[in-house]
Amino acid sequence: MSTSKPGLVSVILVNFRGADDTLTCVRELLQSDWPHDLLEIVVVDNASGDDSVARLRTVDDPRVHVVESPQNTGFAGGCNLGVSESSGEFVAFLNNDARPDGRWIAEAIATFESRPDVGAVASKVLDWEGERVDFVDAAVTWYGMGYKPHTGEVDRDEWSVERDVLFGTGAAMFVRRDAFDLLGGFDESYFMFYEDVDFGWRLNLMGYRFRFQPRSLAFHKHHASMKTFGAYREEYLLERNALATLYKNLDDDSLARVLPGAILLAVRRAVARGELDSTALDLRVAGDDSELAMPVAKSTVAGLFAIDRFVEGLGDLDAKRAAVQSSRRRSDSDLLGLFGELDEPAYPMAGYQRGYESIVSALRVLPTGRRNRVIVITGDPLGEKMAGPAIRAWNIAKALSAASDVRLLSLGHVAIDGDGFAVASVSHHRPSSMKEHEEWADVIVLQGHALALFPALQSTTKIVVVDLYDPMHLEQLEQGRAQSLERWNEQILETTDLLNHQIGLGDYFLAASERQRSFWLGQLAASGRVNAYTYSRDEDLRSLIDVVPFGIEEHDPRLTRHAIRGRIAGIGEKDKVVVWGGGIYDWFDPQTLVRAIASLAERHDDVRLFFLGVRHPNPDVPEMAAVARTRQLSAELGLTGKHVFFNEEWVDYADRQNYLLDADLGVSTHFQHIETTFSFRTRILDYLWAGLPIVTTDGDSFGELVTARGLGEAVRERDVEALAAALERYLYDPEAVSTARAAVAVVREEFRWSRTLEPLVRFVAAPRKAADRDSVERRTTGQAPVRRARPTGWRRDLQRVRYYLKNGGPSVVAEKLRVRLARR
Repeated sequence: MSTSKPGLVSVILVNFRGADDTLTCVRELLQSDWPHDLLEIVVVDNASGDDSVARLRTVDDPRVHVVESPQNTGFAGGCNLGVSESSGEFVAFLNNDARPDGRWIAEAIATFESRPDVGAVASKVLDWEGERVDFVDAAVTWYGMGYKPHTGEVDRDEWSVERDVLFGTGAAMFVRRDAFDLLGGFDESYFMFYEDVDFGWRLNLMGYRFRFQPRSLAFHKHHASMKTFGAYREEYLLERNALATLYKNLDDDSLARVLPGAILLAVRRAVARGELDSTALDLRVAGDDSELAMPVAKSTVAGLFAIDRFVEGLGDLDAKRAAVQSSRRRSDSDLLGLFGELDEPAYPMAGYQRGYESIVSALRVLPTGRRNRVIVITGDPLGEKMAGPAIRAWNIAKALSAASDVRLLSLGHVAIDGDGFAVASVSHHRPSSMKEHEEWADVIVLQGHALALFPALQSTTKIVVVDLYDPMHLEQLEQGRAQSLERWNEQILETTDLLNHQIGLGDYFLAASERQRSFWLGQLAASGRVNAYTYSRDEDLRSLIDVVPFGIEEHDPRLTRHAIRGRIAGIGEKDKVVVWGGGIYDWFDPQTLVRAIASLAERHDDVRLFFLGVRHPNPDVPEMAAVARTRQLSAELGLTGKHVFFNEEWVDYADRQNYLLDADLGVSTHFQHIETTFSFRTRILDYLWAGLPIVTTDGDSFGELVTARGLGEAVRERDVEALAAALERYLYDPEAVSTARAAVAVVREEFRWSRTLEPLVRFVAAPRKAADRDSVERRTTGQAPVRRARPTGWRRDLQRVRYYLKNGGPSVVAEKLRVRLARR
């Protein structure tokens, strides 16, 4: 694997008898809006045999390197040679007959920096004049031919939105160097054509994302390198490489379904291109049998030769296929949404198209049915600053979008585009706004208050997944303490009633831990949902409720800037930084932590505690009393601005790694009570993600995990000296720090989103009603269970009016009244 220079971009140009175009391209690159010392241009001359090398060496710039290939190895081989001679952290591929926009490099690298799981960036490519499309999307037919939808069309605004794609065009694309090396580069046996399709497909299968970035713009003259060759040579490569791409990348079931039809169709295309009469050799057709040859167009021979060379190369292809299949992290169904329009005959020849329809119909080569449609609903805003519920909903939508069409809906403000899924805002002030989404969906995944606020959800016949990772009624035990006993109790009962309503209507439930699952099983049992119907389907009840913890991103964080050290007044580059991730809520105990920092500071003047966020990104979440108490205590002890620091705003979700990686230790302290027992502290996961040792209070599931797996230390609640000692150990004892970090590196793999969301992904792939809500199953098993009646009467109505006034306002109350009257 090659050694690369951080931040350096190596642009690879392959030249074959096109020095004029290549020199134009080099001049444009040298004028790019990109740091001078972070650009390297490697020009590979692919054995042109003319004066190309001499002319290319006339460029007087140390950033330009000319490499002579002893033979023409095609675009794939030329690119691989160029990469082997480069030293960039990122490698870019640009056709020599293309020219980059000034921001071509900068916008692509910004895309990598914003998303660590992006392995490659596909540029938007227009024609030379910048009017018509060359590349804005990727697709592949079921028989393996990659194509670029919308090529030749006039550019439109709708193609200026980022999204994931199966592949990028080799005319203009970027790849992380480590990902390129891991995949072994382009497959040189392709020579040219579809090597970019194959590369992108393999990249996606390995779990990376290929991101289309329209702001990374280039302009292309269109295949100048093929103008001197006969069309049949291109046809040969396209046919052969399409079959190779299918064979390498499809799983066993898909390949068995598709490959026979793809070969039959290639033969049909070959015959159609040569305008041959395939009945000519039939015994019933007259002809001169003394003639042993017949004229056949090279276009026909190209197709037949392509199949023969595919057969000849099966041994090599088999080894490549084994490597791809053994390293894949995503299934064919996961990538289905990236394939585009599979059912595309491509060639407008009447006889060929008749054969196409016969093959598709008889061999059933196309995937059956449409993708599931899923709406994911969160009550929190979606934007650069997101709290736990929104982050969880975002990652659920992202995971499900691999195999389903997904809409992520927020009851709050939306200021961010989707990432492979649609994003929209629905207003609880206008409950009917949910109706169109409910009608569209097959599966509804919801959290928070959504079910109570929208009549369309309460009356839905669709499959409902209820995310119970946040036991809201237990939070109210602490959050409502400042109110009168009567109002406090009412608030708890209202939230409990809301959750029981969800439990009554849900088909599948998500808990954050095994401990939580046991708690929710109790509430499900009390609500009548643990019954003969659900138990007879699944004695462990995993088909009713399963554990889906909060997760962490697939790729480890990377420091792109210092956010605390040297940036916050009073915190130096050498100080020991303890980070408190997330907000300060009443069920936490930051006061004990502040006192522990005061104690530790007497021995270590360089200790610093940084509270990551004070103001919640959801404006409906008020600042809790714990914030003021913590500020007051810190000020009284003379710590504020010296040893204790408060970040007044909420950190941007995409920037949080720069705060976490500026810390030495992650901390979370809380009181011991019922909320603690069943909580799931998501901030601990950020510490795992960043590789930080952890000091926390014991009594919850993460406290047990920290102790059992050696991630740091869990101490008794309110024990200032024990907490100070633990902080000291995991800040100043190198051996303890090293041991904890090694343990964290192991445990965090268990909490990747791809693993934590597996039960939900499986359920949505084959969703079904809960056994006691499935009318078909009840008809075969017996009568539906009798449910306990929900509270009725004027007290219940008054509680509901108060609830809807608080959470939705007068318009929601009016809407509920209208619905109630309409039902009478």
